[in-house]
Amino acid sequence: MTAIDTPPESAPEARAAMLVRRPPESVFAAFVEPEQVTKYWFSHTSGALAPGAVVEWRWEPYGVSTRVTVHAFEPARRIVAEWEGASGATTVEYRFVAQPDGSTWVEIAERGFRSEGAALVREVAGSTQGFTLVLAGLKAWCEHGLQLDLIWDRYPAGLVEH
Repeated sequence: MTAIDTPPESAPEARAAMLVRRPPESVFAAFVEPEQVTKYWFSHTSGALAPGAVVEWRWEPYGVSTRVTVHAFEPARRIVAEWEGASGATTVEYRFVAQPDGSTWVEIAERGFRSEGAALVREVAGSTQGFTLVLAGLKAWCEHGLQLDLIWDRYPAGLVEH
């Protein structure tokens, strides 16, 4: 096990999880293939996630982007990547757990936040909320082929500052 797998008990982390009624291979592909992940999460990626990949993800309507570096890549099981969070680089782990009925339990955990106090609470809460929306969008996409635009509707222009 690496330090990525075993954070200190006191380390804050953002967590979200959801059951997706599709096989792990299918759900994993929806995370790594640009033509799928852009249907429910971000607007553009410079490439597919793969072992050792370094890609840029963009949320063009918000004018935001981040560089993503893949550190671990286990097809249909796990991805560990680093990206720029609000207070610096954080590690995000995606787990895809096969279920007996052929569905997939998807877990996302983000670790390594550098903020403190109220800023830390806001950052962890914001990431948790964001990953929950990502998983809901993933579920709708994988199970029904629906694009819910959850990420785009989270901060509608003129209504909410982000």
